Amino acid sequence: MGTTASVPPHTVLYVTQKTHSPEYQLAAGAAKGLPPELFRDAFAPRPLPRMRTDGPLTRRLPAGRRAAAAWAPHAVIAFLTLVTVLISAELTTGYHLAGSTVLVLSLIPVGTVLLAFVRPTAAFWLSLIVSPVVAVGAGSAGFWPWSPASFFTHLIVMVLAARATRPAIAGWMWATTVLYALLSEVFMPGVGSSSAWMLFLSSLAMLTTSLVHVRRQAAQDIAAEQSVTAVERDRRTTLEERTTIARELHDVVAHHMSVVAIQAEAAPYRVENPPPELEQAFATIRENAVAALTELRRILGVVRAEDYEAPDAPQPVLADLDGLLANVREAGLTTEKAVTGAVRTLPQGVELSAYRIVQEALSNALRHAPGSTARVEVGYVLGGLGLRVVNTAPQGLVKPSPGAGHGITGMRERVAMLGGALTHGPTGEGGYEVTAFIPVAPADDETTADTVVLETGGDPA
Repeated sequence: MGTTASVPPHTVLYVTQKTHSPEYQLAAGAAKGLPPELFRDAFAPRPLPRMRTDGPLTRRLPAGRRAAAAWAPHAVIAFLTLVTVLISAELTTGYHLAGSTVLVLSLIPVGTVLLAFVRPTAAFWLSLIVSPVVAVGAGSAGFWPWSPASFFTHLIVMVLAARATRPAIAGWMWATTVLYALLSEVFMPGVGSSSAWMLFLSSLAMLTTSLVHVRRQAAQDIAAEQSVTAVERDRRTTLEERTTIARELHDVVAHHMSVVAIQAEAAPYRVENPPPELEQAFATIRENAVAALTELRRILGVVRAEDYEAPDAPQPVLADLDGLLANVREAGLTTEKAVTGAVRTLPQGVELSAYRIVQEALSNALRHAPGSTARVEVGYVLGGLGLRVVNTAPQGLVKPSPGAGHGITGMRERVAMLGGALTHGPTGEGGYEVTAFIPVAPADDETTADTVVLETGGDPA
């Protein structure tokens, strides 16, 4: 049986942990902060996107040529690279190598540009690797460490890589190029250098590419913010219109509930010696009507604005359209009205909504079509009420409207609340048309004869 070493009492055990020098910790922290796009994800595909073809010039091209024009940046870069390589080959043919050998070595940097179309970060590293090989092999002693061919191709590769990533990566690429140039000066001193020009031109290229990248990203962020703002504005507009509808319908509903409460209270006195059960039933009806009216007022207090004032006059109905048309004519809009079908009294909520729809449509005509003529058509049919407001093309200068676009939203909300349908849009003659249908259940006591009323208003005085 084995023995176990015992630890004497009152003995303090110290656990030592391997530590690193401050220099090592600093280097490890810096390595953790290296961007993955430049190292770990260097071979990730980041293809150069095709050019947009919705510009003022490209959108005029035929469909087939427009698709080909999308590849114009790729073709231009490849062509300029090839021209640069050919020119650099002519500059270096005076060295000890044959012209064909120099041409072959000069064509090597073209591969880095072609790779940059698909994997720009990997092309950046490949360009650094092949640059001294091409410079030494082609005998470009006066262009160390970049030969004329690799000099320009390296700039192109850096721009493509910076465009495909982000501004921080462009800074790392430029810093890597600076370190590469400094090391080449250390290992090959006294050789003609192209590092100064490379660092100067690459700094300009990286700065320009980063600014374009930041501006493009800012434009995308602004577009996204505007889209979110438009959605929020539509929601706020809808809530405001629903609140307005609730305020207006409060008077209608409150009036009916008040009538129910009064009639329930007065009904027992119209019958001599009513039974207790009948009195209790009417009392219950009155209590429920008063309670409902109280709850209605409490709910309205939530949606009512602080500066809201209840109207003194009753809410308008379709019978008040004549006064509305008179006011519109005084404002400068020539109008005419046509009423078809069996004119009858509709539910007060329907009458109010129909009046507001016509009012808003005429207001839009005044605002957006100055000098036009508007026609209001009201059709009483068996299943409901039809409305049509159409105006002609504007005859004067249309000024920018300060409105927030609440008109169509309000009309749509009113029709949707009543289960109807609304359509609107420009006409073929340059005007605008609003059509609505509001379903109404037929009443049993409809005895009004079919009538057709046509009222034509002349030019405003």
